[in-house]
Amino acid sequence: MEYREKKEKPVELPIGKTMPYNIEAEQAVLGSMIFDEKSLTSCVEKLSADDFYTTAHQTIFNAIASLFETATPVDIVTLSDELGGKIDSVGGIGYVSGIVQNVLSTENLNHYVNIVKGKSLLRKLVTAASRVVDIATRDEDDVERILDESEQLIFNILDKQGQKGFYHISEVVKSSLALLEEKRKMGENVTGVPTGFKELDTLTAGLQKGALIIVAARPGVGKTSFALNIAENAAIRHKIPVAIFSLEMSKEELVNRVLSSEALVPSDKMRIGALDAPDMAKLAHSLNGVMSAPIYIDDTSDISISEIRAKCRRLKLEKNLGLVVVDYLQLMETKGGSDNRAQAVAEISRSLKIMAKELQVPVITLSQLNRLSEGRKDKRPQVSDLRESGSIEQDADIVMLLYNPDNAAEDPNAEKSNIVECDVAKHRGGERRVVKLAWRGEYTKFMNLDNRN
Repeated sequence: MEYREKKEKPVELPIGKTMPYNIEAEQAVLGSMIFDEKSLTSCVEKLSADDFYTTAHQTIFNAIASLFETATPVDIVTLSDELGGKIDSVGGIGYVSGIVQNVLSTENLNHYVNIVKGKSLLRKLVTAASRVVDIATRDEDDVERILDESEQLIFNILDKQGQKGFYHISEVVKSSLALLEEKRKMGENVTGVPTGFKELDTLTAGLQKGALIIVAARPGVGKTSFALNIAENAAIRHKIPVAIFSLEMSKEELVNRVLSSEALVPSDKMRIGALDAPDMAKLAHSLNGVMSAPIYIDDTSDISISEIRAKCRRLKLEKNLGLVVVDYLQLMETKGGSDNRAQAVAEISRSLKIMAKELQVPVITLSQLNRLSEGRKDKRPQVSDLRESGSIEQDADIVMLLYNPDNAAEDPNAEKSNIVECDVAKHRGGERRVVKLAWRGEYTKFMNLDNRN
């Protein structure tokens, strides 16, 4: 079918090709929306105006969607009235009537919708590719920034497939109530990534999507082990894909810690290979669970925040990434190589928070503490002790400070309790509280306090 006034021309691309589109599929979709109420509901949910190639079809879709929103029946008369003065620009009443008359059946509607969505995606990719060519041919030397910006353009297209723009609050209330009812029936109190520590999960309801979680402690308290234990619980027991960026330890060291923790084989024996038959049996029993866990390790020591973002984007698309662990913040590099370390750390912290929101995953980032706590009578760390803190406290949704009273004890002969305090010192979404955990240093493992024996 031809337009009575077809003003649009396919966009000519530099390579001599035209933008991908399928006019017949668009006509079939619009005709079905006017012809059949069920088709109308389905198409409004799956499509938006910018999925259509021509301005005329975008205008018709918007008019139909407007009638749908006000519960007005959609037919030629109501649609003509809704279009008003725009009706001539879409080809007139004859064109609108024609696309409806050509609809003999809505049986193949899903196929036509997929064609329209597919062509829309291809056009967005062409536009993004054109943008990539533009930024890549600038006379600039910041290759890392250009790569990051280019990858972001493609990621946004792929990640936002099926997403709408704005949602009316009534829609959100309905979906929220349905989700609450589902959770009520299940009796679950963990809505995010479970840490495996019961009291901590009760306090936080799990690590939430888009949250930046800072775990800080003085050296030797076990912050790396703590983060690894959370990663193990998420990946091994809940099959949540986890990315671990280790800037200090090698991938082999990390895996040895995971095996020691899971199999309860002393890490010292793992390190030197002094394993007896019972140890080997424990390892064999745990090996399958560890090897099948969706854990992905990167031990690049001089990695930058841009590289971390790029790798996480790919893992999100390929494996549906659910948790990121970065060990640790002060070792990360910035693209500018700023001499002001506090400013650089602040930039990294902010970038990690943006990444968490962009990917909709919790990001656990380990951080050092300065020595101020050692000079106080009460040596328990405070948020203000975060080393080169800058905006770390501001960006973080949760700050957990680990403190082992045994490490701070002045009397080396005092009996050791192996209890570590996890002070949830900042909690944007709820209560602040100290959670006590059992620490089994020989296995580099934290445990729920009631299971420490």
